[in-house]
Amino acid sequence: EFIYSHNLTVDGREILFHIWDVPNSQQAEEGSSEEKRIQWADSFVLVYSICDRASFNILPLKIQFIKAAKEGQNQEKVPIVIVGNKRDLQHQRVVSSEEGRLLALSLDCGFYEVSAAE
Repeated sequence: EFIYSHNLTVDGREILFHIWDVPNSQQAEEGSSEEKRIQWADSFVLVYSICDRASFNILPLKIQFIKAAKEGQNQEKVPIVIVGNKRDLQHQRVVSSEEGRLLALSLDCGFYEVSAAE
């Protein structure tokens, strides 16, 4: 786990981001440190590998857990973006772009595919 801080100017306003980079855990458990992280955050970026079906398949459970923890308190929609990583490894792809887009659409999340290497 790492926390990164980053300043960015958006529309003339200085914004400080704190990014909590958390390794994937296969199960979300109530009362866990994962629930505490969810309470800490204002928005979420969930990253999966397009070369790893298991990292993709865990997303619906994680998103349901996040929404239950955040939206149940204040009834506001929590910003969640799903990101497929390793777009540069097309020859190893096991999760299609269409699957990612459809999952994001069904869960009311944003969607992008990227390559951290590029």
